Amino acid sequence: MTEVKNLRRIRSYVRREGRITSAQRDALERLWPRFGLDLTSEPLDFQRIFGRTAPVTLEIGFGNGEALATLAQNSTERDFIGIEVHRPGVGHLLRLLEGRGLKNVRVISEDAAIVLRDYIPAASLSEVLLWFPDPWPKKRHHKRRLVQPEFVRLLHERLTAGARLHMATDWEDYALHMLATVEADGGFLNTSGGAHLSPRPASRPPTKFEERGEQLGHRVFDLIYRRI
Repeated sequence: MTEVKNLRRIRSYVRREGRITSAQRDALERLWPRFGLDLTSEPLDFQRIFGRTAPVTLEIGFGNGEALATLAQNSTERDFIGIEVHRPGVGHLLRLLEGRGLKNVRVISEDAAIVLRDYIPAASLSEVLLWFPDPWPKKRHHKRRLVQPEFVRLLHERLTAGARLHMATDWEDYALHMLATVEADGGFLNTSGGAHLSPRPASRPPTKFEERGEQLGHRVFDLIYRRI
């Protein structure tokens, strides 16, 4: 499906299951058939999945899903795919989707890099959101960071022309790494002009990880690009 044949196999995450509540476990068992996507050998067909043709936003690592549910509720004309490997967060989002009566969200609980490589069709996404991914702050762990040159090339293939790539982090070192990596790719236009970080857009709902970082005194950095 893709020209990126050798996407690295180093995982950008660790499965920290944490405490899963009985309500989250119930949601996983009861609501997964309605909102969850189990991957097969075939690429995802968004028109079949949602029963309509609409712009598709992909959020990678949605955490507890609060921001994703808010976006979907505020943009019912769009469809949303959320990827998250941590079951408590998935269960929390499923409960939000049911409680708010949302029909324009589907959830995948697999490695995002593999999903993008093997299951997302080329030029099918109108937006990719990567908000507060694991920063892997120790230098020896930087190779685990999700934003790497081959990952950016893959995003370029999966996004439509003019599509939006919005990243955010509360680690300055990772923000500068993201900035340098995307700028070096050459396939994206920085909406702030030149190689600059972006001001926080009002359209981005706050996330749990953002609030945690701000409590620790971290500055938040946004990077917004358009696919060339």
